[in-house]
Amino acid sequence: MGEPIRVYLLDDHDVVREGLTFLLEQQDDIVVVGQSASATEATARIPALRPDVAVLDARLPDGSGIEVCRAVRAVDPTINALILTSYDDDEALFAAIMAGASGYVLKEIRSSDLVTAVRHVAAGKSLIDPAMTATVLERIRKGPETPDELASLTDQERILLGHIAEGLTNRQIAEQMFLAEKTVKNYVSSILAKLGLERRTQAAVLASKLLGRAPR
Repeated sequence: MGEPIRVYLLDDHDVVREGLTFLLEQQDDIVVVGQSASATEATARIPALRPDVAVLDARLPDGSGIEVCRAVRAVDPTINALILTSYDDDEALFAAIMAGASGYVLKEIRSSDLVTAVRHVAAGKSLIDPAMTATVLERIRKGPETPDELASLTDQERILLGHIAEGLTNRQIAEQMFLAEKTVKNYVSSILAKLGLERRTQAAVLASKLLGRAPR
C-alpha cells in the first residue's frame, strides 16, 4: 500500500469529530492528521498540515467551512475539500463550487458512503454533479446586469449589497453567504467607501432603488 490518505476534520461538535475520527481511522488507508472546532483555527492549521482531504462543516459559530475552503485553497490548491452539511441548499452548493470544493455531502450520508467520498476526493475526483457545475459556470458567465452606479463593486459585494437592501443584519448576511461576521463588516466598509456613502442606511436606499429589493 502507498501512503495513507491524510484527513483533517472541522466541526464544532465534539461528538461529530470523534465519530468521524473513529470511522475514518478504522480504514487501513486513511489517517486523521488534525481536527478543530473553529473556522479560525482550521484556516491556520490546515495549510501547515497539508492534508489530502479537509472535511469541513458548512456552518460554524465563527464562519463556515466554505469560507475555510476558499482561504485554504488560495494558499494551497492541492488540498481537496469535502463540505459536510445538514442543509440541502442550492445557494450553499453554489458557494461551495465557487470556493473550489471537490464535494458537497449531507450529514445524513451513510458511513460507508462518506469513506468512499473521502477516497474519491483524495484521488482528485469531484463529487459535485457536473450539471450543477455547468449551471454555476453559466450563472457566472451571464451574471446579472449591473447598474453603472455599482460597476465598481465586486460580484460578492453586489450580492451583499442586495442583502443590505433586504434589511438583513451582518449576522444574517454572514449565515446567508457562508462568511464570518467580521468578513461581512469588512465588505460593508468597502461598499460604503466605493459608493462614497457614510451610512449603511444610505446603501440600503440606493440598492433598493437600483436593484429593486425591498426589506423582508
